[in-house]
Amino acid sequence: MSNTVFTPTGVIYKSTDLPKATTQDHKKLGLSEEQVIHLFKEMYLQRRFEERAAQQYQKGKFGGFLHLYIGQEAVSSGVNMALQPNDDIISAYRSHGWGLVRGVSPRAAMAELFGKATGCSKGKGGSMHFFNAEGHFWGGHGIVGAHIPVGAGMAFANKYLNNGRIAAAFFGDGAVDQGALHEAFNLAQLWSLPTLFVVENNGYSMGTAVNRHTATDIYKRALAYDMDHAIVNGMDVFSVYEKVTEIARKIRETNKPCFLEVRTYRYRGHSMSDPGNYRTKEEMDEFRETDPIERLKSYMLKKKVATEAQIATWSEEIEAQVLDAVEFAEQSPFPDPAALYQDVYAENDYPFHI
Repeated sequence: MSNTVFTPTGVIYKSTDLPKATTQDHKKLGLSEEQVIHLFKEMYLQRRFEERAAQQYQKGKFGGFLHLYIGQEAVSSGVNMALQPNDDIISAYRSHGWGLVRGVSPRAAMAELFGKATGCSKGKGGSMHFFNAEGHFWGGHGIVGAHIPVGAGMAFANKYLNNGRIAAAFFGDGAVDQGALHEAFNLAQLWSLPTLFVVENNGYSMGTAVNRHTATDIYKRALAYDMDHAIVNGMDVFSVYEKVTEIARKIRETNKPCFLEVRTYRYRGHSMSDPGNYRTKEEMDEFRETDPIERLKSYMLKKKVATEAQIATWSEEIEAQVLDAVEFAEQSPFPDPAALYQDVYAENDYPFHI
């Protein structure tokens, strides 16, 4: 076996692979200045939360897996603003951002990472299993692609109940190679289920460039099922909001599914154990120029939605909020050992209780 270490041979994923961003400003998109400010604060909170989470992980405050969403914040924030609060969302294990936009507090989020009883999943889920039923966020799932049929199942329930809600399933580009995706697509189209399937294509799956594991553009997977499909620039929050608003309206009108490919980028490795040596520095620098948070900040300054001083104040407030979450997590108790047997079975007197 060769001892040669693999290194990148050139740029594999380019910013030019991103679709063009929308030319509409926030007013034409129907967004108020307050909503634009909310988007910035929400995206910045996700970024600072995860940067602090990575720091705490490196300090050994908690272990296990930690998959960071840094770079992809425009997807969660743009989608969340476009959907209704009671629409159902289910995601893969890169779920911190989704939890935060769906009502998980920074305290409960950080405590979950620390495995504490005050966490959003009572400390028993960890990084990959964020959850908030009140916010219609159904996880955080650690098995690649396995939650995609669950998303279709939630859409089936919504159609059965005739409640007008959409079920949106989010997954990475690596999951499109799982058979579960095709099973879910087939039944969702066959049964006309109000499902929004979204692949957050960050270019590298677990560490393999998308053009090395997928034979064609990912959104074309929908063609085999005659399913509506679209592609959007996931580094621009306005583009995400515009496209998902349009798609959600059509899904509600037709009760038919849609497959959306969001092209985005993660600045960190697949997980904390991944140094990302399969990417070049030049590629990273190129994508940082399209950073979704800096992009929105520049827009806000240009359109006079906010001043530099206001943005600095909000940034400081969010930083303090995240530091408070770290302190809260450290001071919180671990779950009682008896909690191991809670929420395992629906029955209170299940026979295997010890």
